[in-house]
Amino acid sequence: MTLETLIWLIPVPPIAAFALIMLGANRSRGLSHTLAVTAAGLSWLGSMFVFWKAVHISDLAMNIIASSINWLPAGVGWFKIGVQIDPLSAVTLFFVAWTILCIFIYSIGYHNYGSPAGVHDKPGLPPHGALITSREDRVIHVPSIEPMYSRFFGLISLFAFAMYVLVISDNLLTLYVGWEIMGLCSYLLIGFWYARPTARDAAVKAFLTTRVGDVFMLLGLAALYTSTGSLSYSVIFDPTVVSQLATIPTGVFGLSLAGLAGLLLFIGTIGKSAQFPLHIWLPDAMEGPTPVSAMIHAATMVSAGVYLAARAFPLISAGWVPGSPLTTPMAIMAFVGTFTALFAATIAVVQNDIKRVLAYSTISQLGFMVAALGLGSYIGAVFHLVTHAFFKALLFLGSGSVIHGMEHGALAEDDPVDIQDMTHMGGLKTKMPLTFWTFIAGGLALAGFPLITAGFWSKDEILSGAYNGQFWLIFSILAFTALITAFYTARQITLTFLGQARSTAAGHARESSVVMTLPLVVLALFAIAAGWSGIPAGFPGIGGKDAGWFLTFLSGTTPLATHTAESHSQIPLILSLVISPVGLLAGWLVYRKYQAAAVDPLEKALGPVYSLLKNKYYVDELYSMLFIRPAVWLAERFTAVWMDGKIIDGIVHGVAALTPAFGSLLRNGFDKPVISNGGDGLGHRLIAWGQDLRRFQSGRVQQYMLYTLWIVLISGMIVYYLLGRG
Repeated sequence: MTLETLIWLIPVPPIAAFALIMLGANRSRGLSHTLAVTAAGLSWLGSMFVFWKAVHISDLAMNIIASSINWLPAGVGWFKIGVQIDPLSAVTLFFVAWTILCIFIYSIGYHNYGSPAGVHDKPGLPPHGALITSREDRVIHVPSIEPMYSRFFGLISLFAFAMYVLVISDNLLTLYVGWEIMGLCSYLLIGFWYARPTARDAAVKAFLTTRVGDVFMLLGLAALYTSTGSLSYSVIFDPTVVSQLATIPTGVFGLSLAGLAGLLLFIGTIGKSAQFPLHIWLPDAMEGPTPVSAMIHAATMVSAGVYLAARAFPLISAGWVPGSPLTTPMAIMAFVGTFTALFAATIAVVQNDIKRVLAYSTISQLGFMVAALGLGSYIGAVFHLVTHAFFKALLFLGSGSVIHGMEHGALAEDDPVDIQDMTHMGGLKTKMPLTFWTFIAGGLALAGFPLITAGFWSKDEILSGAYNGQFWLIFSILAFTALITAFYTARQITLTFLGQARSTAAGHARESSVVMTLPLVVLALFAIAAGWSGIPAGFPGIGGKDAGWFLTFLSGTTPLATHTAESHSQIPLILSLVISPVGLLAGWLVYRKYQAAAVDPLEKALGPVYSLLKNKYYVDELYSMLFIRPAVWLAERFTAVWMDGKIIDGIVHGVAALTPAFGSLLRNGFDKPVISNGGDGLGHRLIAWGQDLRRFQSGRVQQYMLYTLWIVLISGMIVYYLLGRG
């Protein structure tokens, strides 16, 4: 088997598992998860082999691994689709394969496979699969096997297929196909527990919000295909083609065709990667199962948006030279990413739901990546994309393990607390030690703990890019955001694991099964070690000519190579060494003595600003006022009353009223004078003719004719005789 054939086969096992599960294997839960995990394992194996081959191809940066076939006739010639592995897709394939496999395995334990069927022995508890409503009006799942267990594994298999298709595609069309399938899976998985109104609403919100970005993305694809006749990376990202597109004016904000197409693609990134102002769907998406949060909303789906922006970087940066003013699309990206990073981080500081803290953290970290691309720090953005996928997937799965342990504790004491609220936790360090230490690894990586964590090296790469490019304001904002990140990470760890249990549920929590904790251990190793690939050779000689492996491997991905010189500068490095420990220490000091039902220390310190942050700057309320309520009013009043009630119903009723009038007109104007009268006269004539014919038919006419004939003959004979005698 050739390497190109193997690349084609990578997405096949997940889609085959999806088909088999949906077509009959769903009758057996064990068979369903076996098919899904086996498929994920086969795709992982193929991905690792392809990645290994890519790393050992010396000229991969100059000559990619690619294969294409004819797909659709396009007038003259064919529209081709194919697969491609270059440094960007290789590193993306690496973290996608690892996170998907870990999440699939984790999901078996999360959905309680092997739990006995029937009713709990504890009096008063509902049957397996039922729900308990807490005092906070949240929903607690009784630890029993998921009733839609097979359905879940079928859907995540479909999602895995879509993500693999997106990564290995060699053109934007099949990337868009995978992109949209992921959107569908996101909708189905966020609303997986569709009996909960909050889950249904979150699914609809996510689907509609991301569609906004997808529409603009589709316009970008149309613009590129119209101008180049292709959507293949080898064509549209070719330096000559990009240079030509950069000279074509569009009349839209002074953008060239390259800049406009790149900006339209970036709007797709805003939707998929939950950047401001389309960020609102991601926090609500936490209503889905925790493996969904890890796979879709931390490690893969939202990462696809940054992957697209990295792919489109040649268009976005067309005409830009490092050291010169940013192009308009780059300036927009830098602003959106920087603002989103700070905006989401400040909201995360005051959240009490363990998963919502991570949701806003995800939005903020994606903002770091988008800002880095906008500043030209291409390598820094992709590096942080890789490390973030590992440590954020770890944190989400860790939060799911915590929730799982809290569920058992809540059942043990019948304690109706909100099991996702960190203020009801505490003391879980001793109850769930493996979850605690792996969560520590992920948390330190998120906070950028110096030297030993992956997050430190990738985040420092971004700060160095801003510093080296002399973007002082953005550098300052991102550095301050990194400080806030370390603070809310320490807050989360302290409230969740340290101190004393603040509820009986936390006091009776227990460690998750090995099928859940084993993936945590694997991801924790990557959360620590994945960043070491970016350490410059000869460290601590920062600023030297020798670059780290990651930078060297990825530097040839962009055909134009228009990115800033990537290196860890001394001042950002020193700042990074200080920021994380200070933020972590501050978070621990503020919350180390927090007691149950106590007022949040930040509420006292921030005053009215706390309410602003707690209510997420009232963005949802603003959108409701500006878009949702007017749309509902338009639907109920204008559309229902005027458009539907007056115009459409009026036309229907008008036609109904005209029909009898038209019928009366036909009856009086045509039927009576023409049909009835004319018909009666004609009928009388026909009757008379019929009577005459009846007489003829009766034989009397024939008799009269015979008598007449005899008379004529006799008369003729008499005349002849008389004339002859004379």
